[in-house]
Amino acid sequence: MRAVSSFESHKINRRSLLIGGIAGAIEAKLGTAQTPRLETLTQWLNASRGKREDALQQCLDRIREMDPSIHAWVQVLPQKPTGDGKLAGIPFGAKDIIETRILATEFGSSIYKGRIGTTDAAIIRDLRQRGAILLGKTVTTAFAYFTPGPTRNPRDLEHTPGGSSSGSAAAVAAGMVPFSVGEQTVGSILRPASYCGVTGFKASYGLLSMDGVLPLAKSLDTLGFFTHTPSDMLLLWEAMGHPTGGVEDLVLGVPESVPDVEPVMQVAFRDALSALRNAGVSIQSINIVGMLEKIADDARTVLFYEGAQFHKQRYTEYGTQLGSLADLVREGLQIPEARYDEAKRSIAESRGRMAEIYKSTPVILVPAATGPAPLGLSSTGDPRMNRPWTALGTPAISIPLPVRSGLPLGLQLTAENGQDAVLLQTAVRLHKILA
Repeated sequence: MRAVSSFESHKINRRSLLIGGIAGAIEAKLGTAQTPRLETLTQWLNASRGKREDALQQCLDRIREMDPSIHAWVQVLPQKPTGDGKLAGIPFGAKDIIETRILATEFGSSIYKGRIGTTDAAIIRDLRQRGAILLGKTVTTAFAYFTPGPTRNPRDLEHTPGGSSSGSAAAVAAGMVPFSVGEQTVGSILRPASYCGVTGFKASYGLLSMDGVLPLAKSLDTLGFFTHTPSDMLLLWEAMGHPTGGVEDLVLGVPESVPDVEPVMQVAFRDALSALRNAGVSIQSINIVGMLEKIADDARTVLFYEGAQFHKQRYTEYGTQLGSLADLVREGLQIPEARYDEAKRSIAESRGRMAEIYKSTPVILVPAATGPAPLGLSSTGDPRMNRPWTALGTPAISIPLPVRSGLPLGLQLTAENGQDAVLLQTAVRLHKILA
């Protein structure tokens, strides 16, 4: 394969991956064994420009070796950066509901198979202007809803990676790229991060432009990222020009009772709280369980109403070809506007009550998922641990929990809208304690 710096002859689609898997694996083992591989974003940022160029080739080799079994990518075709900055030469993947010029943008649906984007979404323009290399498009569930794609969990190929940002999470977990772009309407970043054992961050609602991203529910849709660790995420946020603040000794909030999750998650969550308390972290019980359940109900109403309004013409044209989205549209079109308006008002009221709670406990901890990744690929898992926080518009992050054995689990941290830096700094601090 020719040098990556030329950005030529590097188109990798599903066919070439399948055909080239064995050859790529041999090439990776023979050609890169002498050079330590860059994996985390921290390692990439600390590397020289020349080493980044070499490591980019290693990423392509790793995709050839691993993606025939993981299926994280729709298309790999490295794009030249349009500017320079801290992210110069660092590759990333983008969820396939995000518009990308001359790259596949198929929305995870066979209906749009072969569709090529004509422009870059705002988030892609921003990253490329900072020197990052868009490596290609990662698999999403159809229309970023619940119909699964082919992606498997790199931690155990018999399990789902979660959704809808399936490929974005799997690509990072498999070490194919140091970071990737995802999007969350319910739990599409936090849940896959928990299942795949990586860090997933959803920014405050409205902070990152959704221009060029296919909507599902505009009141809920939010961009975010995957990295290996919270420290990587903090560095990415800084490299994108966002303030990162400093470490603060905060009082953390936890629900007055452990949420309804699987026993393995209950144990891991309780163990994490005990470890944090033993390390001197102040943790305060807060009465929010009932409110979170109400927010989750209201969020479902908003999702179905807005999703149906946006996709109703597509449903008229394609019907059941939309998969599970067709069910959403059918149900959503039956929701009266008055009920939708009431749900929006209720969420706004809850947002005000949560703002008061955040004054005394600026960061709140809850499980990032109900348990480990479910077996099989027929479901992407249960998003109820994430739904309320997405509806509230809070920044949220999932960080890996210590697990003695078995599949990964994640700890979810949330903070008030706009307090992204506080959240990221706290995530770094807690991850160091738990690790």
